[in-house]
Amino acid sequence: MLAVRGALFSTAKNCSAVLGCRSKHTLPDLPYDFGALEPVICREIMELHHQKHHNAYVTNLNAAEEQLQDAVAKQDVSKIIQLGNAIKFNGGGHINHSIFWKNLSPDRSDPSAELQKALNRDFQNMDNFKKEMKAAAVAVQGSGWAWLGYNKKTKLLQIAACPNQDPLEATTGLVPLLGIDVWEHAYYLQYKNLRPNYVDAIFDVVNWKDVSERLAKAH
Repeated sequence: MLAVRGALFSTAKNCSAVLGCRSKHTLPDLPYDFGALEPVICREIMELHHQKHHNAYVTNLNAAEEQLQDAVAKQDVSKIIQLGNAIKFNGGGHINHSIFWKNLSPDRSDPSAELQKALNRDFQNMDNFKKEMKAAAVAVQGSGWAWLGYNKKTKLLQIAACPNQDPLEATTGLVPLLGIDVWEHAYYLQYKNLRPNYVDAIFDVVNWKDVSERLAKAH
């Protein structure tokens, strides 16, 4: 028991050294204007989503990490454990949205040959993939995300749903390629309670170039 306790605090001290020199997370710029995705996603939603919601995840993640740094320095294991949920939620929100903005684009693009081949192999065709992705997104209870991910073990594409802001790779092992945010703040001002309509529409602004690049890097 003493050996385990010593190992824990030894690790904590090493972590403290790392956390002490960390730089704060920052809100990434959108790669397009707030109104660029209209009429699929209106300017008001994009501005609120990016400037308020994503910014809140960044702010809260930085605050949680500062508390974690203090808890590690004090060897306060109870506080370290307590902060886990805040770091998972806000860190996941930051990770998810940073991918989401790049997954979308006002410029039309097509899947790479590699991605198209993988979609055909694992979902028969693009239309069937969209149908399965939509089903996963619509079925999310409450708030969460639908994802197209890459399974490094099977080397296949998979669709998965994550609740709240759970990050895909950290919770499932799948590498995130394409995410659809189905929190109500992502669509309610425009689509009200018609989540299926929002999911149908968002495929019109998917940045297949970005999704293709993510697949190429996932191997």
